[in-house]
Amino acid sequence: MQRPIVIAEIGCNHLGDINIAHQMIKLLGTFKLLNEKSSIDIVKFQKRTNRELLSPEEYNAPHPNPRNSYGKTYGEHREFLEFNIEQHKQLKKWCEEEGVIYSTSTWDLTAAKEIVSLNPKLIKVPSASNLNFPMLEYLRDNYKGEVHLSFGMTNHEEEREIVEFFKVKNRAKDLVIYSCTSGYPVPFDDICLNEITRLKETYEKDVKGIGFSGHHLGIAVDIAALALGATYFERHFTLDRTWKGTDHAASLEPQGLQKLARDLRQTALALSSKDKEILDIEAIQRKKLKHIVRDKN
Repeated sequence: MQRPIVIAEIGCNHLGDINIAHQMIKLLGTFKLLNEKSSIDIVKFQKRTNRELLSPEEYNAPHPNPRNSYGKTYGEHREFLEFNIEQHKQLKKWCEEEGVIYSTSTWDLTAAKEIVSLNPKLIKVPSASNLNFPMLEYLRDNYKGEVHLSFGMTNHEEEREIVEFFKVKNRAKDLVIYSCTSGYPVPFDDICLNEITRLKETYEKDVKGIGFSGHHLGIAVDIAALALGATYFERHFTLDRTWKGTDHAASLEPQGLQKLARDLRQTALALSSKDKEILDIEAIQRKKLKHIVRDKN
């Protein structure tokens, strides 16, 4: 089985403080030093152009959950949590210093153009923006790296439209699609893991890979996603699940993220078939313990 790829989505869980973002990157870099099996492959942030995404009414409206707001309006809240392109360039440099891959979700065309200028290995398209075809077209036609795209809030016809959009320019083999339920956090009966099987049966031959983007509690579900065939695993990461913000409650703290990576890698090793009928480890025990009794009649 392919080695599971683990993506720690910091997103906006840095509280708008680049020093906290740096601290989180450094901490993720130490995971590999502690144990290769618990290492994190990719660190992901977000980039939004809020005036492009929000109408004036939306920008100037109060945050729908004022307790989680970092500004007087929703627009001010979003701006507070936003890093500019120079800061993203610094984030990418810090990731490289720690031996992890930098990535960012781009929510709009302007953000996509800015992040493409940094030439990262991959760019993520979030569920909310996967039908922004001007942005998809720019990524498809101007960016040579991998495009990872979540299918939350997306019907089957829209999924086909997205994959065909990349296939028509021979870019689908650079596309990783993620099973995802958009909610924070998602109840277990809404995770719908069998969607991974459906995506594999429908698109595995067309795309680079199938992923699972989870917003649930705990780490058991991700192991089941691996058994169903997902190879990319994206989870929100925070230093403290009690911090102010909408994503922290559905995020993993450092110890949980380490355990997730470790368990995914160990389970991947276990998801194999015997290369011979009796393994070497069994042959020793067979010689010592096996009692073969057959009826002579």
